[in-house]
Amino acid sequence: MEGRGHLFQHHKASKLLDPKRQEMVPVEKVLQLLHLKKDDLVADLGCGNGYLTLPIAKEVDTKVHAVDLQQEMLEYLQHRAGEAGVSNIEYKKSSLEYLRFNKNTLDKIVSAFVLHEVPGLTKVFQDLSDMLKDDGLWLILDWEAVESEMGPPLEERIPSEELAQQLETAGFETEVGHLDPAVYYIVVRKG
Repeated sequence: MEGRGHLFQHHKASKLLDPKRQEMVPVEKVLQLLHLKKDDLVADLGCGNGYLTLPIAKEVDTKVHAVDLQQEMLEYLQHRAGEAGVSNIEYKKSSLEYLRFNKNTLDKIVSAFVLHEVPGLTKVFQDLSDMLKDDGLWLILDWEAVESEMGPPLEERIPSEELAQQLETAGFETEVGHLDPAVYYIVVRKG
């Protein structure tokens, strides 16, 4: 996994907390899309600095599974959680291709700005379908294939309609929308 130039650099983690981020990705809107219940088991895949992990953890009584490939990100999130007095987070160092969750255990999955970095999407779709409960919901946030000052280069982005098509081919139902012209969401449910 080393040497993949486009993997997000952890030293940019504080940039992810930029107020511009809240404008483009309003946490309240994301929480609405998730329809969280107190007993939901949630996994935040590619949690980064916990931009969404912390607000989610405050909404549920269960442990939120924060998954990231970079140990530094998890440590930074742990530090932030400590400062915020949030203790219901479980930290897992893993790539999306090698996730380990039991079948039909997750109520909600969030993957924000991470799928464009994953090479084996078909396998990930299958794995997540297995891990998600039948009535579960997977919320994807990613960069639309348009020029914007934030986000990865255009050629690394996956257009929303293309990703939705791939998900539907994999047997999911999708609902696509935009939080910002440059940021889309896909609400994904089992078909």
